[in-house]
Amino acid sequence: MSRVVSRYTGVINPRENQTFSLPDGRILGYAEYGYPNGFPVFSFHGFPSSRLETFPVDKLAYRRRIRIIALDRPGFGLSSFQPHRRITDWPADVEAFARHNGIQRFAVFGVSGGGPYALACAHALPLQMLSAVGVFAGAPPWRAGRQHMPWYGRLSAWAATYWPTAFGVVTNSLIGVLRWIATTAPVTRWIDRFLETATKARKERKSPTAEDELGLIEDEERTIATRRERLLRLGFEGFAQGSEAFVQEAKLLSDDDWGFEFEDIKYNPIRIWHGSRDVNAPIQMIRYMADRLPHSILTEFDETHFTMAKYLDQAFSELIPEEELKKYSGSV
Repeated sequence: MSRVVSRYTGVINPRENQTFSLPDGRILGYAEYGYPNGFPVFSFHGFPSSRLETFPVDKLAYRRRIRIIALDRPGFGLSSFQPHRRITDWPADVEAFARHNGIQRFAVFGVSGGGPYALACAHALPLQMLSAVGVFAGAPPWRAGRQHMPWYGRLSAWAATYWPTAFGVVTNSLIGVLRWIATTAPVTRWIDRFLETATKARKERKSPTAEDELGLIEDEERTIATRRERLLRLGFEGFAQGSEAFVQEAKLLSDDDWGFEFEDIKYNPIRIWHGSRDVNAPIQMIRYMADRLPHSILTEFDETHFTMAKYLDQAFSELIPEEELKKYSGSV
């Protein structure tokens, strides 16, 4: 228990860089956040990102006595690249991890690009394994109308489908340049000022906001340099192995066929939280998906793709109600 408390005062969390060997020999990278013996929730990161994306909900999950297990998808972060993979391959990795670790029942929570993978689990995993399924600001089904997607999304999908090698080279070059820029003195000073200003504003507020309850801006006990390093690592960890997984997933998410039909998903209910002003994942495409899921609950907010974080607490409270937490025998 003392270790859990100390990681909020500058100690790097050793649970952020763990790996598991899958049955086929691939490595699955994962991080753990929240309450160590709490109710298990498998979190699926956005695109392109990694397990570290889940860090901001660490304290929120701890307060709710939830154990978040954030998994890197193949080729992102610490996980081995998987050639020719499909979205429907993901549930087998999740099930192998859960069974090996003795996790008999758990929730799945897909954020942004992780949304389709949560649905794949709802479709393929044994119903008795799943306690809840949630999609938060999830990626939309392109079959609902590719014309609704922003131009940059359509361009990435086209390049990943018809020009994958060159697209990968261009992406690697761009990420390399961005990494270099992020370490230059002017940008370093700008990031430090941003962190200092955010911390000062938080201290001056009479009552905490929903964003304050998250760890979007880390505790001021950490040094600015440490906080900056974490911020940059969070931004670039998805490309730790290069752009191959990025190109692969750009094609997978934009495919009209995710490998399953919404109408065939039997899990009840599937909870969806989405912003009505989301440009990256237009709401009309999410409504199309919700209408075809036999047991879905769609909650809309007057938000964009990037301003939905303030509703994570609400999402977790609806995903795992208090009575479900009280029944869980794994907590201490």
